[in-house]
Amino acid sequence: MGVTDPAGPVMDRDEVDRALARLGQEHEAIETSLLALQDHAGRRLLEGAELTGVTEARWQATEAQITLLWGYFDAYAAALRSAREIRARRRWSSREDLAELTGLLRGESVTVPGGASGRLSETFSLSALVDRMNELYATSLDMIVAADAVWSALPARIDLLAAELQRTRGLAHSVGVRPGEHPAGDDLERITHTLTRLRADVVTDPLAFWVPAEGSSAPGGGRPDTTVYDREARALEGVRREIDAVLTVRQDAEARLIRLRDVLSRADRTLAEARTARGEVLAKIAATEVPVVSGPPTVLQEQLATAAEYRRQARWHRLSPLLESLEQKAEDELLRARESLTAVTAPLAVRAELRGRLDAYKAKVARHGLAEDPLLVERYDAARRMLWSAPCDLRVAEQAVLRYQQAAAELLGGASAPEDGKGDQS
Repeated sequence: MGVTDPAGPVMDRDEVDRALARLGQEHEAIETSLLALQDHAGRRLLEGAELTGVTEARWQATEAQITLLWGYFDAYAAALRSAREIRARRRWSSREDLAELTGLLRGESVTVPGGASGRLSETFSLSALVDRMNELYATSLDMIVAADAVWSALPARIDLLAAELQRTRGLAHSVGVRPGEHPAGDDLERITHTLTRLRADVVTDPLAFWVPAEGSSAPGGGRPDTTVYDREARALEGVRREIDAVLTVRQDAEARLIRLRDVLSRADRTLAEARTARGEVLAKIAATEVPVVSGPPTVLQEQLATAAEYRRQARWHRLSPLLESLEQKAEDELLRARESLTAVTAPLAVRAELRGRLDAYKAKVARHGLAEDPLLVERYDAARRMLWSAPCDLRVAEQAVLRYQQAAAELLGGASAPEDGKGDQS
């Protein structure tokens, strides 16, 4: 058994030299890390910033930790220096020197004034002191890196979005989109206030916008919280699309107004044609209900006049929705006019179809040499008088044509005429 002391078996000279070399490397690594922490851009920003909220509380704690870290490091360096001095006394250290070195290198030999526990002093072994310094360094760096990451990411993005917001506000103003007059103007006002407040909050309390990574123990593990920024960026994009639509209206408003006038004019002409046709139908067709043709709606002409006035006054934000509504209503009005004309002229179309059917059968029987048959001549003349006289009773005329078809079919040796009354027109 070797000689022992409270720190355990006494180390031999080789163990002491290896331990001193390892501790020297640790000393250099810790010193390098502490100097890097001292020079970290995030730490310098935190020192000079007016902080609030979570960041203010965390930074006060972190400053105390950094101060404690340097105190621990000084104590560690002093203990390492003492151990090196003892080892340097003799080339071949005595047993007493080795026992002293063992206690210094392995025992709880480092006393540090104050400490995190609130006691007047703390005692550590060199390895425990290294672990404690690593722990304080990691938590301090985590706080500094998190704040620096938020400051590096969000303010610049907010400034870019604010610049885009200013450009959009200028365009909005040029087309009359202003707060209180247009929803997009109200949105721009709200986005402006939100971005101004967001930037101020990010600058004074960056840790309020930090989302730590789950399960990560690495310093600075996480990401900036861009929820508010992303929401306002989407809102601004929506406003930009509205402004673009209004700008498009400004560019093609005259052409769209011309098209609107043309569509409404065609609808008016079609309705006028339908009214004329209705009079003709009532004069030429008997026992037929003809739908009434309404006049052109004056409200569309009034809205068209309003749209023209908006264009003259450059009130593009009001012209845009009005034009869209008018274009749809004008197309609907033209469709209604065409349907009205079709409905009114339907009896004339029926009469024309019956005339064509009658002449087609006459041509057919003529090809078979039966045109002079007395029965066919009689029935043809009866049907023709009904179809070419005014007013024409379509129901009676259709029955006359059907009788002529049936007679022709019997003489031609065919079957009776089809039940639909149209027959064979070949």
